[in-house]
Amino acid sequence: MKAGFWVAPEGAEEAMTILPIGLDDALSTGAGRRAGKLANRESEDLIRRCAGVGDLLLDLADALARQKAEEQGRLFDITDGTADERELLDQALGAGEVSGVVALPDGVTAQIAESTMAGLWRVRFAGADDRLIGDYLEVGAIPEVLKRAAIVNAREVSFGEAPEGAMNVMPLLAEIRARVAAFAPGDKAHIINFMLFPMTPEDMGFLQASLGEGPVGLLSRGYGKCRIHATATRHVWSVQYFNAMDEIVLDTLEIGDVPVVALAANEDFRDSSERLREIYEAYFQ
Repeated sequence: MKAGFWVAPEGAEEAMTILPIGLDDALSTGAGRRAGKLANRESEDLIRRCAGVGDLLLDLADALARQKAEEQGRLFDITDGTADERELLDQALGAGEVSGVVALPDGVTAQIAESTMAGLWRVRFAGADDRLIGDYLEVGAIPEVLKRAAIVNAREVSFGEAPEGAMNVMPLLAEIRARVAAFAPGDKAHIINFMLFPMTPEDMGFLQASLGEGPVGLLSRGYGKCRIHATATRHVWSVQYFNAMDEIVLDTLEIGDVPVVALAANEDFRDSSERLREIYEAYFQ
């Protein structure tokens, strides 16, 4: 069992790396596809058969150019797209640095993957039987389903009597409770660094039980590997950074909005819009 605030239940770490349903092995290993993948005879045939994909790329580029990080994202429904159109979109957009899973009511899951254009996301919804029930592209800092799931039905900080062997968990929980109560959307996150905070195993176990496990798990490969989990407590996130040996090098709790490490910024939207237009001009004109 790894040290740290959030310890995955059996099978959960594998689930964290799942990319949207139907993407091929190249994406699931994190390799991703770049626009250069379009430059082959098979893809040229796909482009000719799927002219509407080019129009969609222009619409996405326009939406990216207008998007602001603090604004709600815009959805593009591709659920009824053909297999050829999905394949072409997979090739054109590729896989980026952030992926994750959101658990929703009635056994529905939302599987999220950022494209190689930061701020452009693929969000696929699957039922309890793993049947695809929705497929969307979303322009935004982070998919709305993730933000909503992290706060809907989230609880306030509550805790009972500390167990024998605990040292610092009770004042820490009192601090978390106060920070949560004072937090307003848009405030800078408050970070608690466990690497600098002495906690016994009893402390950590009680803290985990008190905060609970939430419905959101993300993996970011932007600067090293970072795992982000929503706790069951409103606005409280576990954020852990790992080295190449999969050892925790920084273990924190963040009290705030979705952690910044997972978010696209305003400059990302502009850059992604330009890159998407370049793809369109290179392969669809």
